[in-house]
Amino acid sequence: MLFVLILMAALWIVGAMLKAPVQARLVMIGALYLGVILIQLTLPEGTELRVATGGSAAPWLLLGVFVALVLGYRTLLRRLRRRIEPAAAAETPAAPRAGFGEVELDRYARHIMLREVGGHGQRKLQGARVLVIGAGGLGSPALLYLAAAGVGTLGVIDDDVVENSNLQRQIIHSDARIGMPKVFSAQQAVAALNPFVTVRPYHRRLTEEIAEPLFADYDLILDGSDNFETRYLANRAAVATGRPLLAAAITQWEGQIGLYHPAAGGPCFQCVFPEAPAPELAPSCAEAGVIAPLPGVLGAMMAVEALKVVTGAGTPLMGRLLIYDALHADTRLLRSARRPDCPVCARVAMLEETAT
Repeated sequence: MLFVLILMAALWIVGAMLKAPVQARLVMIGALYLGVILIQLTLPEGTELRVATGGSAAPWLLLGVFVALVLGYRTLLRRLRRRIEPAAAAETPAAPRAGFGEVELDRYARHIMLREVGGHGQRKLQGARVLVIGAGGLGSPALLYLAAAGVGTLGVIDDDVVENSNLQRQIIHSDARIGMPKVFSAQQAVAALNPFVTVRPYHRRLTEEIAEPLFADYDLILDGSDNFETRYLANRAAVATGRPLLAAAITQWEGQIGLYHPAAGGPCFQCVFPEAPAPELAPSCAEAGVIAPLPGVLGAMMAVEALKVVTGAGTPLMGRLLIYDALHADTRLLRSARRPDCPVCARVAMLEETAT
């Protein structure tokens, strides 16, 4: 048995000297191990080769179980570390940076040239903290454009993992990252695009317990979720924390986007959509389908509106709902207003008046 162990060690050392990959070395040692087990199980007891390799399969099987437990434990630790480290980084606020280096000035030169943005607006973008709900069809282009524009801190919350069917439209992900949590896939994509942006990934579902404290740590919320339960939850938390909420939705060939900000005099989401429609009237993309570039169009619109809100440029979509029909190349703009009987923003306004 000692001879075989020495042979295994020699294989490992020679492989290391030849710079063979660890996986290749493990395969060679594994093949030798399986050969020894085969010898112990097939040759008659007392055979010279069987005696030379230990004489019994039992110690080899015990050794195999021990090695498997050690490797399994190490693999589990690595997986836990990969999950914990990004989450811990997400909880740690990024240290604020002041000014721009030469690389950043060159990167954002086209922004700085714009009269409505300029250096002052770009500094606002650098100091801004924007939370994106959902790293799917809408969140993908929104995150990429916000990162490219130089928004200093991007939060992204999503409890889903990348699937093959996502790649038709969710452009922030790649085939190589199938099975990875979407927030970590998005973090990798943003880091590759703009290393000057901090991404705080939250691999979890947005819930009533975490929504308000999470929103309070950001300046602007972008809702790219795909269900009304999350949309109404995001609206309640945004109203309660006084944060502007940019919400968009898509299905098949059509999308819509609006800015909801009662603290600035606009309506909230529930003012415009008092009740969720029946499921058959608002099917998900998985149920009804969606043309691939449509999330890109609406997600890019979300990014544009977010940059306007942060920099103060132009006229935001507050009090207006933009509807885009890609099939017929038609765009409509509808007016919206606060409802005095809204169960969300009217109640919050009443509580604020009582407190003052």
